Amino acid sequence: MAANRTVLTFLAHPDDAEFLCGGVLCRLADLGWNIHIATMTAGDCGTMTDTPWQISATRTGEAEKAANLLGGKYHCLGERDLFVCYDKPTVQKAIDLFRVVNPALVLTHAPKDYMMDHEMTSLICRAASFGFGAPNASTTPLCAEAKVPHLYYCDPIEGRDPLGNMVEPTTWIDISEQIEQKAEMLACHESQRAWLREHHGMDEYIEAMKRQSAMRGTEKSVPFAEGFVQHRGHPYPSNDILVELLAHRADQ
Repeated sequence: MAANRTVLTFLAHPDDAEFLCGGVLCRLADLGWNIHIATMTAGDCGTMTDTPWQISATRTGEAEKAANLLGGKYHCLGERDLFVCYDKPTVQKAIDLFRVVNPALVLTHAPKDYMMDHEMTSLICRAASFGFGAPNASTTPLCAEAKVPHLYYCDPIEGRDPLGNMVEPTTWIDISEQIEQKAEMLACHESQRAWLREHHGMDEYIEAMKRQSAMRGTEKSVPFAEGFVQHRGHPYPSNDILVELLAHRADQ
């Protein structure tokens, strides 16, 4: 069992964690893990009516509410929607956050996803997870036990890459018993229903999440599951810690 029981979801926008990996977060919280949910942006473009400041305040409040359901902590790096960029200042912010949180397990976006904020966040997360332990990478204090964490990429929306190809997970986790708790977390993001209806043509926010979870569940003969691709390149751990921690029917 891992001595460090801290998980960090490092994703682009408020509600991404709840949609993509909320079930796993619920299961880890039940095991006593420390839950940290970080977003690159405050969701300032996630509205058709409010000002950037109004919607940002609303959305970060919603994110905090969702994290609180698991006794977790929410972090926002303060970047702008649609302008998340892999550059020196942003990578530095990410490294500093990693030093504060010191995660043993990190969940981020798929390297290829439907929007560039997600892809840039994935790259930034990969850079920070690799480099935050380097002594000269930050002036933020480094925990003595810090090491390269397990890194997983969440499913893109609908499990498809930007060209419409299905992504094949390396890891499926059964979240059948957590699906309603995951839905409760996602429902905290009330502001997004109107936005998704107007901009994405999607008026089934929670049902869309359940359909994706059911699709991954079908692949493992369980009602609901979440899919992940593990990053196993040097020097990342290669053992599948999600399966080791959360072994269930979907892992057989």
